[in-house]
Amino acid sequence: MKVTEITTHMIKLDFTAWYEDRPKPDTEPRFWYYPLICLSTDEGIEGYSMGYGVVGCGHANASLIHDVYYHHVVGHDPLCHEAIWQNIRRLNRHLYGITDTIQAELDVALWDIKGKVAGLPIATLLGKVRDKVPLYASLPPHLIETPEALEKSVKAKKAAGYSGIKLQPLGGPASVIPRLHLAREIVGPDFPLMIDSSAELTFVEALAIGRELDTLKYLWFEEPIPDRQINQLKKLADDIETPVLAAETVRLHELPQYLIQGALDIARGDVHLKGGITGLCKALAMCELMGYELEIHTAASPIIDVANLHVACASELSRFVEAHHPIFRFAIKDNPLEVDEDGYQRLPQKPGLGIELDWDWIDDNTEKVIKGYTSA
Repeated sequence: MKVTEITTHMIKLDFTAWYEDRPKPDTEPRFWYYPLICLSTDEGIEGYSMGYGVVGCGHANASLIHDVYYHHVVGHDPLCHEAIWQNIRRLNRHLYGITDTIQAELDVALWDIKGKVAGLPIATLLGKVRDKVPLYASLPPHLIETPEALEKSVKAKKAAGYSGIKLQPLGGPASVIPRLHLAREIVGPDFPLMIDSSAELTFVEALAIGRELDTLKYLWFEEPIPDRQINQLKKLADDIETPVLAAETVRLHELPQYLIQGALDIARGDVHLKGGITGLCKALAMCELMGYELEIHTAASPIIDVANLHVACASELSRFVEAHHPIFRFAIKDNPLEVDEDGYQRLPQKPGLGIELDWDWIDDNTEKVIKGYTSA
């Protein structure tokens, strides 16, 4: 079997709904562009994946696939995905301005093909341990910036049946700590709560918030300071009881140093940022052997998040999977990313990714289609 072509549909999405009842800032674009990637094979089997479009990188993402990575996939056997993954890893050594996400997107499509060839879900190929994973909801900064907004958002997510809620507040201790207390009051003493500071804090600010989290019994303190501040992360993890969750932005081959040095309590990873299904499985194996949990992060890209769910169902290291805003659940029929009545995401049971793409919706929202090698 050989990959014969890469076709990318550039999906144009109106993201004004992201702001809900707030006006869209004039500085933000109305439309985001998501690359829907299709690998075709000489046996008629197709594998699908998707890029990321939120920060305006969709067109650049697609151009890289067709300009730089095309011949590292087309003409190769998709079932030899480890060889393709290693070749792309070596290529990335010379592409300093590009992250591992392109490698990840291509890897997911290769695994989709492999599952379809085998007639099995990807999770089964990986060694499935469960069919469902508890799902928590993340609340971005603009939905919790006032006490009233926080109360409305937290109550809505709890009523929707999520198994936990993660807050993503902006600001220092003076503004964040009161909101942490309010959220705990709303949900009660035992409901799982987490906080993600998106690397916005100084060490001193993170320490003050972390000590307050210890009294409020939050499950983790995520990315309190930049991941690359490894010594400060270790100090924080040593100084507070609440587990420090970090390494979301750390590349796969950098992760061992964080584990060896004890710079975190729980590792963070996902298919998109750790080099695909292949890369995330390597990260999970690393963490398991060294006694760490790894919580799987949302990619805010629906096909990639389905891939995250497959990996989560083949490991016991991730207590949850993560749900972001509903606007990121597009282009898939009978979407498995929705929360079920028990607060879980449930694994699709069909081969490969196990999803059916909504081609009517995709065609209606595709701005252009890219095919072939574009640097010729």
